[in-house]
Amino acid sequence: MGSTSAENDKGSVGRRDLIKRSAALGLITVPTMSFLSACASGGGDDDSGNDTPKGKTTKDNPFGAEKGSKLDVVIFKGGYGDNYAKVWEADFQKKLGITSSHTGTQEITGKLQPRFNAGTPPDIVDDSGAQQIKVDVLNKNGQLLDLAEVLDAPSVDDPSKKVRDTLIPGTLDPGTFEGKVVALNYIYTVWGLWYSGKLFKEKGWEEPKTWDDFLAICTDAKKQGIGGLAHQGKYPYYINVAIMDLIAKTGGLDAMKAIDNLDPKAFVGSDAAQAGVEAIYEVVEKGLLMPGTNGLTHTESQTRWNQYKAVFITSGSWLENEQLKTTPADFDMKFLPMPLLPDSKLPFEAIRAGAGEPFIIPQKAKNLAGAKEFMRRMLSKEWSTQFAKEANSLTILKDGVDSSVTLRPGTQSTVEASKAAGDNTFRYLYVDWYSEMGAAIEAASNELMAKRIQPKEWLKRAQAAVDKQAKDPASKKNHRD
Repeated sequence: MGSTSAENDKGSVGRRDLIKRSAALGLITVPTMSFLSACASGGGDDDSGNDTPKGKTTKDNPFGAEKGSKLDVVIFKGGYGDNYAKVWEADFQKKLGITSSHTGTQEITGKLQPRFNAGTPPDIVDDSGAQQIKVDVLNKNGQLLDLAEVLDAPSVDDPSKKVRDTLIPGTLDPGTFEGKVVALNYIYTVWGLWYSGKLFKEKGWEEPKTWDDFLAICTDAKKQGIGGLAHQGKYPYYINVAIMDLIAKTGGLDAMKAIDNLDPKAFVGSDAAQAGVEAIYEVVEKGLLMPGTNGLTHTESQTRWNQYKAVFITSGSWLENEQLKTTPADFDMKFLPMPLLPDSKLPFEAIRAGAGEPFIIPQKAKNLAGAKEFMRRMLSKEWSTQFAKEANSLTILKDGVDSSVTLRPGTQSTVEASKAAGDNTFRYLYVDWYSEMGAAIEAASNELMAKRIQPKEWLKRAQAAVDKQAKDPASKKNHRD
């Protein structure tokens, strides 16, 4: 989901805390997503029914993007801001003579649904945020371009390689539907818990590796008038980061795949699912949540966490950039893999990691050649580095950050966590494949955190969402081995 619920407006950001090139390489080259299936290649399709501008095809311009044409770009202006896209657009104009119409917004559905309905969509869209038009819905309606032609094009940095061969393995999977890549999840994201290094040092706490140690810190914090765990109550996607991480780490990849594959015992009958949801509910029952967190938006909860009103918060790695304006300079933001329940099958170092922030090219885009060339350049080292400078995050491009880039403490801690995880990374795909099912599970989590239902009822509701999705014949086209 990347910053799917990350909606705070951010402008240009500064840079500090230099990451050595070796550390950057450690992040970029280590995660393998070895359990994820390889993505199938499909054929590109230029037949949108529109009179798309077409220029001369050259080695440096393989799609024939036409000089003097205009590109309609829409960017979700959330945790990563939209300055990075403005930098890209300026470079695109300088090098190809193609100007851009830029829209930065959080109202993706409100602004774009009428345009899709009318057959006049933008050329390229960062389709993210709480008001995202769900990718699975757009794909089902035949409104998305198969991105195979972009992925099979020569890399900007090394024309002897295809673009797809320059990406971190497994990162195309979330945007793959029925064997076709229809969304490019561009940002390499890590999900888990976050804390303040400064607060930990002041309190003498050690990074908890077990759930019991995690609860002990939360309990100690409560005695001192500090909340243990904060979550973004109005957006239960965030607490599901904790619940689903616990399920995957406790039951291993099989427990995760059972959910993605709509198993009739994905939740009800799964020991790992029961253990995960009961662990989170224990935090609720013992009063270890930050007071009021259930009624807050993501930025409200995160800001209180920045004010040391809670020890831990769940989020993805867009958190640091999203909170730039409210994070104290000496806060020392740190990432924490989900602590372990007893008899967990995955190690403490295992993390949920992969590609987030889906970029799409509509099938009926007016300037298809320009959109495809723009996306190809997004996967160049130059534009990947520009993104890292502007948004304090890394992309799915291998070795995608040059040695001049500097990132902040939280991002550096995700570099270190990713290196420590090695091959022990996992990523749910149901959130991309089945948006209705995902929303139903989030609604159950909202009820759980408010103590309106117990873990047993949560498991029933989550399983009901799985069973309902399994009845859709289209679901049989998506499967993880």
